[in-house]
Amino acid sequence: MQIHQLRSFVAVAELRHFTQAAAHVGISQPSLSKQIHSLETDLGAPLFERVRGDIALTAAGDALLPLAQRILADVDTARREVQELVGLRRGRVRLGATPSLCASLVPRVLRRFRDAHPGIDLHIEESGSQDLVRNLTRGELDLALIVLPEQGTDPALRAEPVLREHLVVASVSPLAATTSAGELHLTDLHDHPLVMFRTGYDLRDATLEACRRAGFTPSFAVEGGEMDAVLGLVEAGLGVALVPSVVLAGRPRLRATPLTPPGVQRTIALAQRHEIVPSHAAQALRETLFADLRAAAGAGELPAGVELELR
Repeated sequence: MQIHQLRSFVAVAELRHFTQAAAHVGISQPSLSKQIHSLETDLGAPLFERVRGDIALTAAGDALLPLAQRILADVDTARREVQELVGLRRGRVRLGATPSLCASLVPRVLRRFRDAHPGIDLHIEESGSQDLVRNLTRGELDLALIVLPEQGTDPALRAEPVLREHLVVASVSPLAATTSAGELHLTDLHDHPLVMFRTGYDLRDATLEACRRAGFTPSFAVEGGEMDAVLGLVEAGLGVALVPSVVLAGRPRLRATPLTPPGVQRTIALAQRHEIVPSHAAQALRETLFADLRAAAGAGELPAGVELELR
């Protein structure tokens, strides 16, 4: 039993005329008759009978008609649903991003995407890169903006570098020992207690690794927070923190002191599962993100301390 056979059967049943039914489905009458005959052979029962020159349904045809109509309606619904998804009139995309990106880049990109595709449902997950990578590999996210680890990403993922961030020292007052250019040597953090992020947080790992390479172990004023908590503790004067400069926008009490070259940098990448073809909605969000970043870089509108990495 095939869909085109059912369409021919329903057309004859509703029009009660083979020639008109053939024209309705767009085939020749001999082809339509052959389809009906094949369907009857498959079912093992005649579907039509001629009564005084008119076409009437047999008992088998009468039983099949509502079922065939329902099947064809479901097929049409399925085709329409898929076409709407392909045409981005409906769908869903799940994006993960680090807290610093959720507070800076992501809102602007999602606003642009929403304007272009208002029928797509957007789901955002804000978390550290390790959690985002785990959820991405589990299939709980479609895309994720993560901090690219130096040792490389999970082999199940494909990550495209998009931005390079230079970390700055956040404080509530000018820091001593800055250079004439207003920069601070990383080793000078030895004299400043740090407000440190929780274990497993990307910026904690980046800070500790940078200090280790510089030859010292930092002291902590307080530890265990995420981005908002850490910035709030720095504002309260409890210590300093190494953060992306973009998170200091809207926090006038905090000063950003850059580090002397090479400083501390991290690469932001857009990750997705390697073997999975992204949905049309996810692909459209990826293209929106890249277009937004290239436009911002071309207009000189990227935040201070942020460089475009897109190839």
